[in-house]
Amino acid sequence: MKDIKDYIRTIPDYPHKGIMFRDITTLLNDPQGFELAVEGLIEHARRTLAKIDHVAGIEARGFILGGAVAHRLRAGFIPVRKKGKLPWQTIGQEYQLEYGTDSVEIHIDAVKPGEKILLVDDLIATGGTAEAAIKLIERAGGEVVACSFVIDLPEIGGRARLEAMGKPVLTLCAYEGL
Repeated sequence: MKDIKDYIRTIPDYPHKGIMFRDITTLLNDPQGFELAVEGLIEHARRTLAKIDHVAGIEARGFILGGAVAHRLRAGFIPVRKKGKLPWQTIGQEYQLEYGTDSVEIHIDAVKPGEKILLVDDLIATGGTAEAAIKLIERAGGEVVACSFVIDLPEIGGRARLEAMGKPVLTLCAYEGL
């Protein structure tokens, strides 16, 4: 049986020289790879968490994975989008980039107070976007009970950043070294 890493393509020097880009489009394109990823994320949620009301997926690959996870968990789905992409009233959360800031948003009615939310994305690197999504969801009244990612880049520190916030983090694989 294949391991999750067997489905992930590595592209050297993308988007910049010295970067090893971990491309999950090959995982998504393969029915067995996609199922393995979704089932891994679901198994963790079922094994370790109480009922999940919503899965929040971070734009854009988190939409694909998070939507599939939400469907399998019989939970609602919350798209966490870049600023200006949602069609109705929103609340947003800024976060720091290497040079400047960015912002993520959700609809103002996406979360009801006390709802249990599982945050999903394809990869955890610095954790900045995930941290902003957590703050945003919790400001809206939800409780992010865990964060699930296919890939962890541990040297960059995102997992530790989320765990320092008291959030359990599941990853299906890790790539040591940059």
